[in-house]
Amino acid sequence: MLRQMKSVRLDGMDIDAKRRELRDYFHQSFDLFESLFELLKTEEVFYRQSEPTRHPMIFYFGHTAVFYINKLIAAGVLKERINAVYESLFAVGVDEMMWDESSERFSWPPVSAVREYRTQVREIVDALIQTLPMTLPITQNDPFWAIWMGIEHERIHIETSSVLHRQMPLELIQSHRDFPRCTTSGAAPENLLVPIQGGDVVLGKGQSDHGLYGWDNEYGTQKFPLKDFEASKYLVSNAEYLPFVRDGGYTDPRWWDEEGLKFLRIAQAACPAFWIDQGNGTYRLRTLSDEIELPMNWPVEVNALEAQAFCRWKSVREGQTYRLPCEVEWYRMVQVCGMESQIYDDARANLNLAHFASSVPVDTFAHGALYDVVGNVWQWTQTPISGFAGFSTHPWYDDFSTPTFDGKHNLIKGGSWISTGNEIVASSRYAFRRHFYQHAGFRYVRGQTIQESTNDSLIEDQEIAALCDAGYGEGNTFAHQAAEAIRTLIGKKGNVLELGCKAGRLSLELSGVFEKVTGIERSARFIAPAIELLREGRCRYRIGGDIRSMTLSALNVPEARKRVEFYQGDMRNLKPHLLGYDGIVINAIDEPVEDLSVILEAIRGRLNENGIVIVLDTRPLQEEATAFDYVKQSQAQRGFASVWR
Repeated sequence: MLRQMKSVRLDGMDIDAKRRELRDYFHQSFDLFESLFELLKTEEVFYRQSEPTRHPMIFYFGHTAVFYINKLIAAGVLKERINAVYESLFAVGVDEMMWDESSERFSWPPVSAVREYRTQVREIVDALIQTLPMTLPITQNDPFWAIWMGIEHERIHIETSSVLHRQMPLELIQSHRDFPRCTTSGAAPENLLVPIQGGDVVLGKGQSDHGLYGWDNEYGTQKFPLKDFEASKYLVSNAEYLPFVRDGGYTDPRWWDEEGLKFLRIAQAACPAFWIDQGNGTYRLRTLSDEIELPMNWPVEVNALEAQAFCRWKSVREGQTYRLPCEVEWYRMVQVCGMESQIYDDARANLNLAHFASSVPVDTFAHGALYDVVGNVWQWTQTPISGFAGFSTHPWYDDFSTPTFDGKHNLIKGGSWISTGNEIVASSRYAFRRHFYQHAGFRYVRGQTIQESTNDSLIEDQEIAALCDAGYGEGNTFAHQAAEAIRTLIGKKGNVLELGCKAGRLSLELSGVFEKVTGIERSARFIAPAIELLREGRCRYRIGGDIRSMTLSALNVPEARKRVEFYQGDMRNLKPHLLGYDGIVINAIDEPVEDLSVILEAIRGRLNENGIVIVLDTRPLQEEATAFDYVKQSQAQRGFASVWR
C-alpha cells in the first residue's frame, strides 16, 4: 500500500529542507498518478473512453504533464516548449464543457511517446525544484507557485482519473498492489439525527495566508450566522438508499426536479451508477478494480440529483423536511465534531489512501457525535459554488474556478478515500455538475428551510460582464457590421475560425452567413457567456448595480446552435485538428495582438485554397468610413486584411 504524504507547507525556516520536502512531494505525486494508470490492462485501453462525454484515458495520462509546462511558461519560468503539439493536444478537457472537443477529432500519440514526454517533464521540474532561487514563504507570484500548482493539479487528477477507471468495463481493468479495497462489510447501523448547535461561521482565507497552497476560490472571506440544525449521524449507506430504489424512486417524477428528470432521460438511470443490477432486486457494487456483493454498510455513491431526490422521497415518507446540507452547515459540523484542523488527520479518517482504495463501513470513523465528517466519500452539498468577497482569479490559471460559477456546479466537501494534497485541506472547495459522478455520497440535515439552487445563473465577474456589455450591449452594431464585411471579403459560404473570440458575439453573428463557425478563446471564463447562450438561450450579467440580459432570440441568429462551437485554446499553439477554414479571423478588438507573426505561424496550413486571414484591430475608425470600406482597401495587403473598428 502506497502511503501518501500530506500537503506540504509553503513556509518554514530551512530552504534546503523545503526543497527536499517539495521534491519528495512532486515525485510521489508523479509516481502515484502513473501507478494508477497501471490498472489499465493493455495499452489499447488508453484509447478507450470510460463514458461518452469524456476523453479517452490517453488524454488524462498526458494532461497532467502538459499542465506543468504550460503553467511554467505562463509564469515565465520556461521560455521554450518541449513539444508544442502535445502542449496543445493535452491542454484542455476536464469538466464536461462544450469547449472540451469531441475525442473523435484527434489523432492520439502512442502511449510510449507520452511516457517519454512525461519523463522529460519530470526531469525538467525536478531540476527546477533543485535550482530555482527560493525564498520562504512561497507566495502566489513566486515561480515555485507554478510548480505547486502542477503538483496539486496532478493530485486532483489522481482522484478524477480513478473515477474514470471505475467507469471502465471491468474486463479492461486489473488489480494493483497499491490500491487494495476494504474487505469488511455487514449490516448497516440505523441512521439517527444528531443536534448541531448553530453559531457564526467564517469561510475563506486571506491573501496573506501563506501556510498551505490554495486554489483561487478559497481566498476571500464570508461570515455566516447559522441557526441550530440536525444532521444524520452517518453518511447514507447503501442499505438506507436501497428502499428508495425499490420503491420506484427512479421512475417516480415526484422526487426529481427538472434537471433531475433530464438526467434520468439521458442516462436512463435506474439505480446508482456504481451499482450493478442483478435483475432480481439485488445489486453488486463496482469498486476500482473488481465487483463485489453490495456492501450494505458502505456509503452509497450518487450524484447530487440522486441525493436530492432521495431527500424529497424521505421527507414525504416521514412527514419531515430533509435536505442536503449547505456549505456553511458542513463547516459547522467540522467545528463541533473536533475535526477543525488545517489538514485532515488520515489516521482518523478514510482518506489520503492511508487505509484502502475503497470506501469502508459508515460506522468505522467516529468524529465526535457524527461519523465521517471528513473522508470515506465526498459529501454533496446543496450550495452552488461561487467566489467569496474578495475573490480574484490567479493569472496563471484564470479559469480554474470561474467557469463553475454558473449555478450548475454544487460543492462537495470532506474528501474521499483517494483524496490527497489540497483536497484534504480544510479550506479546499471543489464543485462538480450535479449529474456528475465522483466518489461522492451524502448525509442529510433537518433545519431551517434554505432555498434550493436553480439553473438561473448570473455573471458577477466584472471583467466578463464588461466583455458581455461590449459585445451584446444595447446599440452595439459592430459585430453585425464586421460579420457582413467578412462575408463579402470571403465571398462564399464555408467554414470560419475566429481566434480571440472573447464573449462570442462575432462568432454568433457569423453563423448567419457561414456553414460552420469555430470560436477559440484562451480562457474558459471569456467564452462561458456564449456557451450559456447556446445552451440555455439566455444569459444574465451584472454591471455595477444593473442586471442585464442577453438572449439568443434577440440576436436573430437562428442557425447559431447548429453552426457555432466554442472551445478554449491558445491561438499561438492551436490543436492540430483545427483545419480546413475558408477564413480565419484574428480578433484583436479590446485585446491588441503584439505577436502577430507567432499567430500567423500557428495558423500556417489551416486555410483552404484561396482562404484568407482577417485581422480585426482597434485603430480608430474615420467617421465617413465603414468596416466594409476598410476591408476593401486592405484586401491586397500580402493576402491579409484588416477590419478597422
